Parts: sequence; structure tokens; C-alpha cells
Amino acid sequence: MSPSVKLLRLIGLLVLGLLGQSVAVKCGGGGSRSCKFPALYNFGDSNSDTGAISATLSEVLPPNGESFFGKPAGRACDGRLVIDFIAEELRLPYLSPYMDSLGTNFRHGANFATGGSSIRKGGYSPFHLGVQIAQFMRFKSLSDRLTSNSSVSKGRLPRAEDFSKALYTFDIGQNDLAIGFQYSSEKQVQASIPDILGQLSQAIQQLYEEGARFFWVHNTGPIGCIPYNVIYYKSKAGNLDKNGCVKPQNAVAQEFNRQLKNMVLKLRTQLPLAVFTYVDVYSAKYVIVSRAKGLGFVGPMEFCCGSYYGYHIDCGKKAMVNGTLYGNPCKNPSKHISWDGIHYSQAANIQIANQILKGKLSDPLVPIGEACHYPKNNV
Repeated sequence: MSPSVKLLRLIGLLVLGLLGQSVAVKCGGGGSRSCKFPALYNFGDSNSDTGAISATLSEVLPPNGESFFGKPAGRACDGRLVIDFIAEELRLPYLSPYMDSLGTNFRHGANFATGGSSIRKGGYSPFHLGVQIAQFMRFKSLSDRLTSNSSVSKGRLPRAEDFSKALYTFDIGQNDLAIGFQYSSEKQVQASIPDILGQLSQAIQQLYEEGARFFWVHNTGPIGCIPYNVIYYKSKAGNLDKNGCVKPQNAVAQEFNRQLKNMVLKLRTQLPLAVFTYVDVYSAKYVIVSRAKGLGFVGPMEFCCGSYYGYHIDCGKKAMVNGTLYGNPCKNPSKHISWDGIHYSQAANIQIANQILKGKLSDPLVPIGEACHYPKNNV
């Protein structure tokens, strides 16, 4: 790291320390290092969508939500997602989706993640990351205006000073790879990674310019271990690894993650007042797949809701085919890693959250509650 960058970081620490006893200093009074993030802002796809798609395009149907909420809760899951466990760990309410206008409360953050979203345009959803960032910027601008002029909205909107103290989480990129696998070769998907990550980097820099300082970035999971992909893309001989996952897809995901980590390292030097935590979700998910039986799950390629074996029936729907009723959910979702052939079950999400939130799979090795502190080797 150059002397000028080191100097900028030192100045940044001093400035943050003087601005009203900033988060990085304020984190955890009484000797505790807890950051006490006042708000959480999330950007992503269906892995962290808490109701955007359900509110805008296609309502999530039962039995989604049955294991925790007792009813559909906008999540493509039988219960909670990793983002819900992040909120619990930070002692914040579950995030309201930005796209939902009914019963929402944004006092402690908002969720811009939308099912099917990708970093680049042209994916499965119109709400790509660029749109999500634009939504955030409008949200921040209107929140500042409304809270300064209306006492009615103050209890449901964030305080202006909380935007720079909030944690900004990212869980996106899987659909960029998935749509590439669907319409092009693995070699072409790998060649597209720099452009995908270039757009992610640009989005993060836009948030930084808006005052965001604390970033928690998930890498992409083992896409080749998703049952849907195993069913449709395993055709070549030798394509599956010892756990039944599609090896070429996981190889591309690992290359994506290698370049993503390098991008985060680069942003640490480019944005000297920011604190970045890179989170190895790939390893957390692959551990569960590889140790499924030992962790009490059925085989990792079995799923609970919907059907893809010959007859594609979405979770929540049923169909009679040649006298056989397809679409009945399993009786015990907690025994399945995959909920619907694409998304993880609540039981799997608990295991994933337990691995990543304590910092054992992060760079730097810090739990999420302490992700406001500058790593010592970065100063």
C-alpha cells in the first residue's frame, strides 16, 4: 500500500472519530467492539428477496413460509433467509422490501433485493443491480426530505445520519452466471466475469459517494450444486463431482469468487474511508452439501417443494399428469438442503448463517457485528 493511501486511511479514521463519535469509534461502548449498526441496506436476488417479487410481479404462494411465518412471507423459502438471520444477529427488524407499499417500515433499513435479479441488465428480472442502486438513491433523497418536513414519517423512515453508519450487504451475481450457462458456453460465461464485476464495483462506488461506508459482500454459492442445475446440465459424462454437483459450473463460480475478492481488495485502496468484509458463502454452502447426511439432511439433490423431474411444476402449484399428482410438498422441510430445487431451505440457511456471521469465513476474520472496524493491516 502506498504512503499516500496509508495517509488517507489515517486521516479517514481521524475524521470518522471526530464526527459525533462515529460508528467506528462508537462501536460498542464499554469495551465492546460491537458496531451497533442502526440500519441495514441489502442488494441482491431471490437468495435475499424478502417480498419484492411477491409485491410486484408474481405473488409467492403457500407452502412458502410454512416453517416460520406460518404463511407466505414474500420469500422463496419455507422460512427465513440468510438476510433474516443477519438482521437477527444485528438486533434489527426483518427488512421490508422497498417495492412493497403496504405495511412497510424503513426506520432500520430497506431491502432492494428482487428475485431473479442480476448485476448486469438482461437477466431474469428487470430489477438489475443498477435499478436497485437507483432505487436506493431515490429512497435516501426522499427520506431526507420527508423526515425534515413531516413528523408523521419520522418513525417509519431512517434518520439522515444513519445512512453513513448503516451496513450495506450484497448477495448478487449468481443469476449472471446462471443466464450465461443457459444461453452460452462455460468459456463465454467465464470471459464475462470482468464486465460483471466491473458493474458491481461501479455500484458500490456510487453508494460510497452517497455516504455508505460499511460493506458486507457475499461471494456466489456453488451454483453447480443446485438440484435444478444438476437435472438440466449434468448431461456430459464426468460432469458431476463426488457430491453430485456440476463441476464445470462450480469451477466458473470459483473463478468469479476469485476475481470478486480481488475487486474487494482493490476497492479497499480506492475508497479509503470504506470498510469491506468479503464473505465466503461458497464454502459455507458447499460444506452443507458435502456433509448433508452427517448434518441430518437427506441427499443434497433432493428437494421439498415443486417438481422438475420430467414435469416442471413450480413450488406452490400442483398438476395431474397421467394420473399422478405432482407438486405436493414434503412433510419435513427441515430435512432438506434445497427447498424448491433452486433455493435453500430455512434449515440450510440456519447452517449457512451459523458459519458466516461469526467471521470464520470472512476476510478480514470479523463477525458481522464488528464489520465497522478497519482491519489493522489496512491502516
